[in-house]
Amino acid sequence: MPIPATPESAAARVAELTAELNRHNELYYQQAAPVISDREYDDLLRELADLEAEWPELAAPDSPTRRVGGVPLEGFQQIKHPVRMMSLDNTYAPEEVAAFWQRLVKALGTERIPVLIEPKVDGVAVSVCYENGRLKYAATRGDGTTGDDVTENVKTIRRLPHRLPGGAPEWLEVRGEVFMPNSAFRQMNVEREAAGEARFANPRNATAGTLKQLDPRIVAQRPLDIVLYGLGQVRGIELPTVSAFHALMKRLGLRASDRVWAVETLPEVLAAIAELDGYRRTLDYETDGAVLKVDSMAWQEQLGVTSKAPRWAMAYKYAAERVETRLKSITVQVGRTGVLTPVAELEPVFVSGSTVSRATLHNDEEIQRKDIRVGDTVIIEKAGEIIPAVIEVVLDKRPADSVPFSLYDHVRGHCPSCGGPIIKEEGFVAWRCPSFLCPAQTATRLKHFAGRKMLDLEGIGEIVADKLVERKMVSNPLDLFSLDEAALAVLNLGNDDKARVFGAKNAATLLTALERAKTMPLSRWLFAIGIREVGESAARELARLHRNFGELAHSPILVELRAVPKGKRKEDHPVLAPYQIAQEVGQVAAGEVIDFFASESGQVFLARLAELGIDPQSDNYAPQPAVVPAGAGAPLAGTTWVITGTLSQPRETFADRIRAAGGKVSGSVSAKTSCLLAGTEAGSKLDKARQLKVKVLDEAGFEALLAGQGQGGGGAADPAGEDNVRTGSGVQPELFG
Repeated sequence: MPIPATPESAAARVAELTAELNRHNELYYQQAAPVISDREYDDLLRELADLEAEWPELAAPDSPTRRVGGVPLEGFQQIKHPVRMMSLDNTYAPEEVAAFWQRLVKALGTERIPVLIEPKVDGVAVSVCYENGRLKYAATRGDGTTGDDVTENVKTIRRLPHRLPGGAPEWLEVRGEVFMPNSAFRQMNVEREAAGEARFANPRNATAGTLKQLDPRIVAQRPLDIVLYGLGQVRGIELPTVSAFHALMKRLGLRASDRVWAVETLPEVLAAIAELDGYRRTLDYETDGAVLKVDSMAWQEQLGVTSKAPRWAMAYKYAAERVETRLKSITVQVGRTGVLTPVAELEPVFVSGSTVSRATLHNDEEIQRKDIRVGDTVIIEKAGEIIPAVIEVVLDKRPADSVPFSLYDHVRGHCPSCGGPIIKEEGFVAWRCPSFLCPAQTATRLKHFAGRKMLDLEGIGEIVADKLVERKMVSNPLDLFSLDEAALAVLNLGNDDKARVFGAKNAATLLTALERAKTMPLSRWLFAIGIREVGESAARELARLHRNFGELAHSPILVELRAVPKGKRKEDHPVLAPYQIAQEVGQVAAGEVIDFFASESGQVFLARLAELGIDPQSDNYAPQPAVVPAGAGAPLAGTTWVITGTLSQPRETFADRIRAAGGKVSGSVSAKTSCLLAGTEAGSKLDKARQLKVKVLDEAGFEALLAGQGQGGGGAADPAGEDNVRTGSGVQPELFG
C-alpha cells in the first residue's frame, strides 16, 4: 500500500494499523485463535513501520513496531523498585514443607490455611509497571532494591501488552519471570553451535543472555515469553487475596500461571506438589519446582518477611532424575548450518516423564573430555529437564574391548550428507561441512540467500525454503533462478493429507524479485551467499575493494591480507595501507573468501552464475579512498563515520546515505574515525569521541554537510553541549581524520 500523502491520512492509517495489530496480538497470544497468517501479520507490521519511518511524530511509545526492537542502547539505566523484590526460601525435602506448614499454623492459629500452589518458572525475574494502563517500564530484580531498566527488551515480548484495557488500576506493578520456550531454546543452541559459540546450558541462561543485549532488535529475534505471578505496588484497586490478583491478570490480558492449585491442609499441599511434578512436564517452558503462597494478603502482612524472603511463601525444588543405560552406537548428523553433531543411540530408558533412546553428545571435544565410547554404560539426565544428555560414563561397567571414539575417523574425514571434506577452524570446537552445495544445508542457505538485506526475495521464508528442497525443486540457492512459474504456483506447502499451494500470485511475485536480484550490487550478493566471517559490513567493504566476483576470486589484496604476520597491523603494511581496509575485514575473513572461491563449491557457484548471465557489480567501488577526490559524486570520500543516539530515521538509512556519498561506516569510535553522527540520548560513543577529539555532527549538521551549505548551515541544538559538535557549521571532508 502506498504511503499516505498527508499527515492526516497517515495518522488515520497508523491508528487503523495499530488497532488491527493489537487485535491480532490478543487473538494469537491471549485467545490462541489467530485469524490471519504470520505473513499477513508481518505485512501489516511492515506497513506500520514504513509509515512511522516516514512520519516519525506518529510513532507512539507503545506502537506494535516496538515488538521488533528499537535503536541499540548505550547501556542499562538503573531503576529503584517501588517495593523490594525478594527471593524465596527453597527446599528439596517434604519434611521441610511440613515444617513450613507448622510455622504457618502456629503464627495464624488455625489448621486450615488457604494456600495457592503454582509452577516455579525457571527464568529471569522482572518487575513490569503500568501507569494509567500504559507500560511504564520493566526492570530486572538486580539486588532486590535496584535493577536494570530492560524496558525496550521486554517490549519485544509479544504476549505482554503495551496498553491494558479499560478499568486498569492507575498504577500496577507486577512481578514475573521472562523465559524462553523449550523449542526456541533448542533452536538457539543449534544457531550458537553453527556460529562456533558455546551452547547455553539451559533456557534460563539463554534468557538471561538475551535480556542483557543492548540491541533490542537482537532481542526481538529471540522469542521470549513471560509469566506474571506476583504483585508489587498497586494503586486504584483493592486486592484482598492472591486469587483476586490472578482474576485481575486474566481480565487485563496479562499471562499468569497456567494452572494453580488451591489447598487448605498439609496433605493437600503435598498431593498438589506431587501432581504438579507430572503436570509441569507438559509445559513449553522450564520449571524447577512448586511455589507455595498464603492466599490472604492480610495474613501475608501479618506473617511478614525475613531479611531476604517472605515468611508466607516458599519454593519446593524437584531433583533432576538420572538413570543408567547402554550407549549402543554413535551417529553423526549434519545440521542445517553444516555443523556435524554426534548423537548417542541408547538402549531406551524412561527418564523425567518420557522414554529416551537418543541423546546429544554436542561435539567431538565433549566426547574426548568425558571419554565416551560405544558400548559404555552411561548416566543420562534431561539437562535443564529438557534435553537428554550423557552426564558421565560408568567406568566400572566399561567393556574390555572398547576403543576411544573420534568423530573425524568415524566419518573418514568427509561430510555424511555431501561427501565433501570437513573442517575445524582454529578456536572452534565443532567439525563442519563448508560446502555451498551440501544438501543438508540447502534450506538454511535458501532462507539466508532470500533475506531482506541479502537479495530480498519476497515469499521465501522457512516453510517455502523447506518445501522447495523437500519437493526437490531446488538443490542450491542458484537453482531459484531456473524455477518454472507454473510448477512454483502449485508448490504444496502443506502435506499430502492437507494441501496448501504457494499460488500463482506468490509465484509471479517471487519471479519478479528474482529478476530484480540479478541486478543487485556485489555487496548484497556477497552477503547472500553466506561465506563465513562475511556479514553485511564485511560484504560492503569487500565490494569497495573489488569491482565484481571475478576480481574478488583472484584478489591480490586478500592474499596480502591473509599473509600479514601475527602481531603486525594491516594499517602498517606497505601494500595494504593505501586501501584503508576496515576492521570488519581481517585475516580470517580474507582467508574464508579465498578458500570459498578456491573450493569446488565456489568454482561451481561462479560457473553457474556465468551460465545464468549474472555478473553483480560493486556500487561502492573506491579501493583507495585517500586518493579519491571529494566531489559531487562522493563528498564523503576518504571519511569513516560512526552513528549513535536516536535520529529521525533508522540508523541504517543514514549509513546508506554516507556510503552513497563515498564514506565508510564503522560500529565503534577510534582514532581513525572521521566523524560521529550523534542523535539524542547519545551515550558512550559520544564520550569516546570527545576523548579522542573526533568531530561530531548532529542531524542538522549532517544534512547541511551533504547539502554543501558550508558556513551558512544552521543545525539543530547541540545534542552534547560540546564545542566539537558541529551543527551545520562548515565542516568539510578534508578537515576529517
